[in-house]
Amino acid sequence: MADELEGLKFFIRTFGCQMNENDSGHLAGMLMRAGARPASSPEDSDIILINTCAVREKSEEKIYSYLGRLAPLKMRTGRLIGLAGCVAQLRRGELLKKCPAADFVIGPDNYFRLVDVLLAARTEKILKTEWHADWHEFPAMDTARESPVTAYVTIMEGCNNFCAYCVVPYARGREKFRPSRNILQEIEDLAGRGYKEIQLLGQNVNSYRDPVSGEPFSALLGRVARTPGIEWIRFITSHPKDLGDDIIAAMAENRNICRQLHLPFQSGSSAVLARMNRGYTREIYLDIVDRLRDKMPGIGLSTDIIVGFPGETEADFEETLDLVQRVRFVNVFSFRYSPRPGTAAARIPDDVPLAVKSRRLIALQGLQKKIQLENNKTMIGKTEKILALGSSKKDKLVHTGRNEAFQVVNFRCPGDPTGKFLDVRITDCGPYSLFGECPA
Repeated sequence: MADELEGLKFFIRTFGCQMNENDSGHLAGMLMRAGARPASSPEDSDIILINTCAVREKSEEKIYSYLGRLAPLKMRTGRLIGLAGCVAQLRRGELLKKCPAADFVIGPDNYFRLVDVLLAARTEKILKTEWHADWHEFPAMDTARESPVTAYVTIMEGCNNFCAYCVVPYARGREKFRPSRNILQEIEDLAGRGYKEIQLLGQNVNSYRDPVSGEPFSALLGRVARTPGIEWIRFITSHPKDLGDDIIAAMAENRNICRQLHLPFQSGSSAVLARMNRGYTREIYLDIVDRLRDKMPGIGLSTDIIVGFPGETEADFEETLDLVQRVRFVNVFSFRYSPRPGTAAARIPDDVPLAVKSRRLIALQGLQKKIQLENNKTMIGKTEKILALGSSKKDKLVHTGRNEAFQVVNFRCPGDPTGKFLDVRITDCGPYSLFGECPA
């Protein structure tokens, strides 16, 4: 396998979340192990791989638009073009008909076959989207990581929750859990290579169970926290219905687990949450927030919110605004509802007009921007522990990093502090980032 793609260059375009970014690292690593080398652009490559996201209709539309721009390049040069990720799994053979420039379609459960698929796609169109019951391990050597400082570590794949709006169970399959020994071995390897921060990944990390011992996610968290050399630990994504006191206790008892949590609530209305099949109420979510803050005062919380879900009334939306005002999130990712194929909600009339969805989204984002600016202003004059991640894209003299709450901090500092933890005094802020300087 070491030279099957010798002399070829590849380009990967990634759409979507951290899980897709991590998958692209696995895919790049496999291609490099087979002899291929990364290219800086599609024009400079022999293989173009598009890692797709299906979480929203807009995400899928971006992929078709990108493919359309590649079509002339395909006609001129005959490059191999492949589609991976969630759209690939959802649309399957339909993609090969809809996108004639594509030579192969490969779903997330078949990434371990990527090189074989590429070789076969030289002579015929290939569709590889079947499901597998077993966990397929990606050796650490087969992961090309962009950052030398912070790393993603997959612990599980898929979801069994079937939230009414969500395509994940159809795009990623049912829950499969990675053996904890493999997770811990990868983290130990990363620590030995100088990584300072790891982020445990899964569609619902809270539901993790070691397939060998049956130990829950809280036990894994404790074992990860005891790995020498890893100074910050994060995890995503958490489902509120599975965030028990054992997980909260594991976070509180281990100081290298960041006082930060992404906890999607999706709607502040219990009636909407019931139609979404989320498995909790507004009151339960607020109780979780109280328990988190009781054990870890100052914990930074972020969330996801959908506006305009079928049947959402103005009163329902006002409950969402009220919850945002009460919790005062560090960050919010908010979206207009769009029906996704195969989901339960897609069978319900999409009865909230687009103009109403847009108005609600603007109101929500305006409120959150105000809250973030107010929150950030309270930090001016304080000193924050920052993990430096590199130079700012806008100004090479300015460095960028993140604090424990996962907020972006831009700062000036002599030399190159990348990969180091620094104490940075916050001197200014905007609604989306903080500005500071290293003490003299």
